[in-house]
Formats: sequence, C-alpha cells, structure tokens
Amino acid sequence: MNATHLLKRDIVHLNLKLSQLQALLDEKEAQLRQFRIMEGSIGSLSNLHEESSRMSKDSLEVFPSGIAGVGQVESSQDSVAAGMGNIRSELIGSTSGDDSTFPSNDLRNGGADHATLKGQDSPLLQNDGEVFGEEDLTEVKVEHQETFLGHTSPISRCRFSASGNNIASASLDGTVRIWTYDTSTPVSRNATIYCGSEILSLDWECKSDRLLLIGTSDGCIKAWNVDAKRVVCDLNTTEAFPSVLDIKCSPVEPIFVSAAASGGAGTNYIDNLGFASLTVWNMKTWKAMTVLPLGEDPPAITSLCFNHNGKILAASAVDGMIHMFDMSAGLQITGWPAHDSSISSILFGPDETSIFSLGSDGKIFEWSLQNQGQILWSRDCSRFCYPFNGSKYCRHEMALDANGRRLLVTSSSVRAPIYQVHGHLSGWRTLSHGAPITAVDWHPTLPIFLTGSADNSVRVTSLS
Repeated sequence: MNATHLLKRDIVHLNLKLSQLQALLDEKEAQLRQFRIMEGSIGSLSNLHEESSRMSKDSLEVFPSGIAGVGQVESSQDSVAAGMGNIRSELIGSTSGDDSTFPSNDLRNGGADHATLKGQDSPLLQNDGEVFGEEDLTEVKVEHQETFLGHTSPISRCRFSASGNNIASASLDGTVRIWTYDTSTPVSRNATIYCGSEILSLDWECKSDRLLLIGTSDGCIKAWNVDAKRVVCDLNTTEAFPSVLDIKCSPVEPIFVSAAASGGAGTNYIDNLGFASLTVWNMKTWKAMTVLPLGEDPPAITSLCFNHNGKILAASAVDGMIHMFDMSAGLQITGWPAHDSSISSILFGPDETSIFSLGSDGKIFEWSLQNQGQILWSRDCSRFCYPFNGSKYCRHEMALDANGRRLLVTSSSVRAPIYQVHGHLSGWRTLSHGAPITAVDWHPTLPIFLTGSADNSVRVTSLS
C-alpha cells in the first residue's frame, strides 16, 4: 500500500509537470508564430522605408534562442508523457494565468496591432487556428483538468449526464464512449458503443443517468441503458429523413423529439441537409407519437431545446428561423427570423424569459420572449467560427453554465471563448487543445465544463 501511495504521488507530480510544460510549449509556439508573422510583415514594408528594413534585421537576431527554447520544452514534454494512460489528470492551479514565465507579454496580445499593420479590419487568425486580436480574452484559472484519450477520431458531441457524474462523448469514427471523470465514483458504467455510422446527436434522459439516446447519419436512434450496458431500443426514422441532427428529451415526460433531415444535392453543408422532420417519440413504448408541423418543404432543423417544464420546444433552422412549439397541443405557436445565416445552436436562458441563438456566421443573440424580436444581449464570435475542416457534421454549438452567466462556444481555434452574459467582465479563453474545439457542455450544477476536440481528446475542466 505504501508503494502504491508513492506511485500515485509521483503520478500527480508528473501530471503537474506535464501541464506546466504544455502551457510553456503553447506560449513558446505562439511567440514563435508571432515572430515569423512579424518577420514577414516587416519584410513586406522594407521596400517602402529603408529604416524599417534595418529594424526588421535587428529583430530577427532574437529568433534562434526562441526556437531552441521550444525544442527543449518539446523534448521534456515527450519524456514525461511517455508513461501516461487514457485519462490524464492535470492539477494546474493559479499559475495557468501567470504571464511571468514568458518574456514578451506584448507578443501574446499583439495580434490586433499586427492586423492593423497589414491593413486589416478583421481580427487575425493564425495558420494553426490560434486567435489573437479583437476582444482581449484572458485565460481561465483552472483548479483541475482531466483529459480523456480513448477516441481515435475527432469528437462530434460530448454531454454530461443529468447528475453530472457520467459523460458521453461521440466520435466521427462511429463510437460513443461513456466514462466517469471522478475517480471516487464507481466506473462500472464505462462502456464503448459501436454505432457503425457517424454520430450526429447525443442526449441523456433528464430524470436519471440511466438512458442515453444516440442519433446517427443513417437514420438510427439508439437507446443505451448504462446499467444493463446494452442497447434497449433501436429506432429508425423514415427513409426520407436519414440524418438525425439533434435529439432532446423532455425534462418532465417520458418523451423525446428528434430533428431529422432529408439530405440534399448541394455542394455545401447547409444545402446538403435538405428538408426537416420533427418527430415526438414515446420512451415507454418506443414508438413515434406525432410529427410536429413545419409547413411544406421546411428547411432542416439543426438544434432543439425544451423549457424547464417541457411545455415549450424551441427549434432553430438553416434558414435563420426560430420556431416555438406548444407540446401539449403539438402546434407551432410562434416563430421569427433571427439570423441572416443558418442557426447552429439554440438554448433557453436561465429564467426562460429569453432564448440564445448561435448563427453559422458566429453571431450570438439573446432574444426576449416577452417582447418578440427584441435583442437583449449579443456577441460576435465570428473569428472563432470559420468552417471546420473535415466532416460536414462538425458544427458549432454553445452551452450555458448552471447559473446562465457563462456561455461557452465551440471554436475553430485551439482555444474556445467563454463569454460573460450581461456582465461587466470581459470573456475568458479555455486552455488549448491540439486542434479545433468541436463540442462543448457545462456540468448541470458545478463550474465544470467539457470540451471535445478534433485532436480526438475530451477534457473536463474545473474552474477555480
């Protein structure tokens, strides 16, 4: 037992060292990229002014030491990381936001100046997806972070269960993994579900952690029982609507709604979605109850959200419309054009007097439900929302924390923004993944969030 205790202590120390090295490596690489960009920019101005050329030559003398520093960090990181398993625990502490380790703070926050230097009005997007400029987002202060490395391809969805004890994460390789991030919790529910096609949607049953619903690109809806560790029901949408873009369980009744799309003949993601079908399913009989009316040839529905008592369902569409349904009557009660582009994600506000929508153009609006059409709050995160490379099923989404004060958004950068809703503070940015952040969620009660990435990893981050 003493030897086990010593090993665990050594692992904690190694994890801490690894997280520090990773942070150092990220910052060194960011500085190196900035140096290279500055070199190119100053070089292009040298023809206009001879003095600028001399300044450029002088500034390049600092490059070799910066490059050597990155190489040393990389080597150390590799030696530490060699012994790590599938789930990596990182005790980070308050040093994650400390700038004193790095020699040039101006270079970290200097992207806006560089964009001006190039004559650009828009924020600067680096080649690897790191974002600088526009709004100054400070790095979140992290108490604890765990990384799950069980997937073999980019993450398409990740969701906390109703209690927050379990996590389901889906990958583009057609697998869903259920796992527990808290080591003090029994891990008997851990499982891998092989679906055989791309997974487009996930949702947990709201009243317990017992059932997970999975929607796929070939019209399949699976219900997985985490206690029995098996699929208890295998449903199929109609052949005309094979892509299950979203699934939402009622918070009160044993029903769920699926948003399926027909698929089109277009060349881009939006046109490929085709038309929409909204079906209400009974979770006791596992049969379709009704199809919600959307009109003739309705544009595809991308996101669904119930209010707290399950009486109202909100749905967002690729034509920028928000639709509101009375679930007891099975009828649409209102709707309005919210965006000039497709809406990729929709959420009720914490007091349910408002609703948030995220457009594919990166614009976020909070709409009043008491004065329809009135915008209560907005943000433009377009610098994080250029189209994902890879699968057409990776689409931007957002998540609200338990208090409705922090809004986390997916990102085409290696870091994701967390906006302060109606607050006087500026937003934050998450710790970096190795690739774009493709899925997000918040714990139902605690200041803990999930990020899934195109680097195949899922991270659980607890804020200090």
